[in-house]
Amino acid sequence: MKFGIDRLLADQTLRKPLEGRRVALVAHPASVTQDLTHSLDALIAAGLNVTSAFGPQHGLKGDKQDNMVETEDETDPVYGIPVFSLYGEVRRPSGQMMSSADVFLFDLQDLGCRIYTFVTTLLYLLEEAARHGKEVWVLDRPNPAGRPIEGTLLVPGQESFVGAGPMPMRHGLTMGEMGYWFIRRFDIDVAYRVIEMEGWQPDAAPGYGWPEDRIWINPSPNAASLNMARAYAGTVMIEGAMLSEARGTTRPLEVLFGAPDVDAKAVLAEMERIAPQWLAGCALRECWFTPTFHKHAGELCNGIMIHAEGRFYDHHAFRPWRLQALAFRAIRSLYPDYEIWRDFPYEYEFDRLAIDVINGGPALREWVDDPARDAGDLDTIAAADEAAWREQVEGLLLYR
Repeated sequence: MKFGIDRLLADQTLRKPLEGRRVALVAHPASVTQDLTHSLDALIAAGLNVTSAFGPQHGLKGDKQDNMVETEDETDPVYGIPVFSLYGEVRRPSGQMMSSADVFLFDLQDLGCRIYTFVTTLLYLLEEAARHGKEVWVLDRPNPAGRPIEGTLLVPGQESFVGAGPMPMRHGLTMGEMGYWFIRRFDIDVAYRVIEMEGWQPDAAPGYGWPEDRIWINPSPNAASLNMARAYAGTVMIEGAMLSEARGTTRPLEVLFGAPDVDAKAVLAEMERIAPQWLAGCALRECWFTPTFHKHAGELCNGIMIHAEGRFYDHHAFRPWRLQALAFRAIRSLYPDYEIWRDFPYEYEFDRLAIDVINGGPALREWVDDPARDAGDLDTIAAADEAAWREQVEGLLLYR
């Protein structure tokens, strides 16, 4: 199969509308061709007039480790072009940045999750391109989590840099498809084009979204594997908790939690008691780790590792958002006074709890903290939102 960048490079007719125009590239370390050449190098080698580059959160080089760690603008040492940061002094490209090119090529590998900020970066780029009369092309890449949809819709008024609009946590779209949804949802009058992938089969085994013949390259420092990408729509919620998501280890965001004062085996047993159906589609294993930095740094943590991979993975049964909610609920059940929710700022949101920012509203937290509510209550809320989203995006799907 071919990703959007590979099709653009291979087909001169696709590149022809770019002739004589200034081109900008939005990229990160996973923006590579089939032979692992970075897209910036490949586009310049193909003769395009690339006049600027843009890096999203974590930077063009992908070297910034955590949330709220900013990247500065710089000049590319090889090509001498400006490299603008969209996670530094600004999140939206400024007028000066937009004046650096005529066409903006967006070539970011996404994880298929609303909170992954590249989604919001695409929205901001589309809005600013409309304002300044520029074009946006998405060089499409796979959604490694595939087509499954899961989670409650973001509540209007709860928007943030990790919540661009009323979509569920696991949205099931590629970035090219998401661009069409943004344009329709926010009535954006912009010149937009998707260079589609060729041969992507989001429901085909064994990758179910990720092609078997492509290696995994971290799109951000803690997105270290396909297993992480599959689990991320659940495990990212630990960023809103005092529990460790295993940052500071070699397998971040592949655990349901880690903590020095929680009995993982007991939590797993409680999860099986509360909602055994939500444990389907993966293997869960007790683990131990000592983070070298971040939450519980230097402390031995007991946790539960997720294996949404190999023979343990059932693509259609695995529901990471519900699985993570269940882990929180089991901890609350066993330790009623445990300080689960993070009480310090998240993504520059100072007035809301991080867990509510992440989920786009308080529904999940309220369910976890209310002992009178059962699994069916959360399932009912989420299922209605998932069905509504599925209906919304059905006509936008480019790959079937």
